[in-house]
Amino acid sequence: MAMDTKAFKRSLHKSDKYHRRGFGHEEEVTELLNSEYQSSLIQQIRDNNYRLTKGDVTIRLAEAFGFCWGVERAVAIAYETRQHFPNQRIWITNEIIHNPSVNQHLKDMDVGFIPVNEEGEKDFSVVGAEDVVILPAFGASVNEMQLLNDLGCTIVDTTCPWVSKVWNSVEKHKKRSYTSIIHGKYHHEETVATSSFAEKYLVVLNMEEAEYVANYILYGGDKDEFMRKFDKASSPGFDPDVDLERIGIANQTTMLKSETEAIGKLFERTMLQKYGPTHLNEHFMSFNTICDATQERQDAMFDLVKEDLSLLVVIGGFNSSNTTHLQEIAIEHGIPSYHIDGANRILEGNAIEHKPLEEDIKVTQNWLPEGEITVGLTSGASTPDQAVEEVIGEIFKAKNVALVS
Repeated sequence: MAMDTKAFKRSLHKSDKYHRRGFGHEEEVTELLNSEYQSSLIQQIRDNNYRLTKGDVTIRLAEAFGFCWGVERAVAIAYETRQHFPNQRIWITNEIIHNPSVNQHLKDMDVGFIPVNEEGEKDFSVVGAEDVVILPAFGASVNEMQLLNDLGCTIVDTTCPWVSKVWNSVEKHKKRSYTSIIHGKYHHEETVATSSFAEKYLVVLNMEEAEYVANYILYGGDKDEFMRKFDKASSPGFDPDVDLERIGIANQTTMLKSETEAIGKLFERTMLQKYGPTHLNEHFMSFNTICDATQERQDAMFDLVKEDLSLLVVIGGFNSSNTTHLQEIAIEHGIPSYHIDGANRILEGNAIEHKPLEEDIKVTQNWLPEGEITVGLTSGASTPDQAVEEVIGEIFKAKNVALVS
C-alpha cells in the first residue's frame, strides 16, 4: 500500500523538531548575506537601465536575473540554522542551491553534506538524533523525510514554496488515481522529490519524449521499447497500457516555461482526441505550477536576445537546470554564448573555460572580439549578484578597460 504522503506531511509539520521558518536571527543574517552576495555595482547598472559602458565595452544585463526569492529564503534559513545551533552538527541532504560559491560558504560554516556512495546513494548513517539536517531549496523525497523523522533529528526544511505547490498538484493526481506526467529531468533532485509524492509517474525530458508518449496513448506501440526508453523515468511496475488512461501534468519548476506549456497542451489535445470533450476531465488534469521566477528570467532572456549583442554570457552552476535553459534561449537565437559558473573561468590571454550545452567543459580562445563589443549577461536563479560583478570585472580586464575610473 502506498504511503499516505499527505498524512505524513501533516504529522511531520506538527513535530517540534521540524522547522520551515527562520529562528529570529534575520538582522544579523541579512547583514552577512548582503556582505557576501550583494553588489553595489550591479545595483548601479540596474539603476542605469541595465547598461554599463566603459571604453569599447558595453555590458547589457537581462532585466531579471540572479537570486530569486525562493533561493534567498533557503540560503537565509540555512545561515540562521548555523546561528541558532552553534554547537550542533549540521548536515544538508544536497547542495542548498546549484551554486558552487554558496555551497562552499556553507562548508566553511561547518555544515556537512550527506556523503554519497559509489552507487550514488546517500549514506544517512552519519546522522545522529542530536544532529540538525537541512533540506535544500529543491526539497527532499518522502522516503528521505521519513528516514530523518525516524532518526529523531531536527529537520530544517528550506524547500521552495513553488516546489511545494507542484507536490500539492501531484497529491491531487494521486488522490484521483491519475498518473503524474512530470516535465523534468528524472535524476534531478527536485524531480526525484516530486515523483516521490506520486503513486504512478512518468518523467518526460522534452517535447520529443512527450510526443512519443502521446503517440503511444493514441495508437499503442511496442511496450517493451516504451519501458526501455523510460526505465529510469517511471514508477515501479509502470504499465503504459494501463497507467496512461488517466494523466495529470506536473513539472520541475526550473524547466523551460514555453516547453512545459506546450507539453501540457499536447497531452490535453491527446486525451481530448482519444476520449472526446465529454470525458476529458475524467482523463486529464492540469494546474499552473510554472515558477514565477523561472518565467521572469526566461522572459527577460527572450527580450535580451532581441538586442544587437556581440556575445552572451550565462552565469550559474553547471548542474543548474534553470541556468541551462537560459543558455538554450541564446543558442536558439544564434548568439555566441558561454555558460560559466564563476569569474575564475575567464582565463588569461583572452580565453574562457565554459560548458557548451550537453557537452563537457572546454576552453575557447579569442572569445572576446576586438574593438567595440556589447556583451549580454544573465545569471541563473542560484547566482548571487557578487558573482555577476566578478564576471563583469574579468571581462573589462580582458579588454584592458578600467572598471573603476
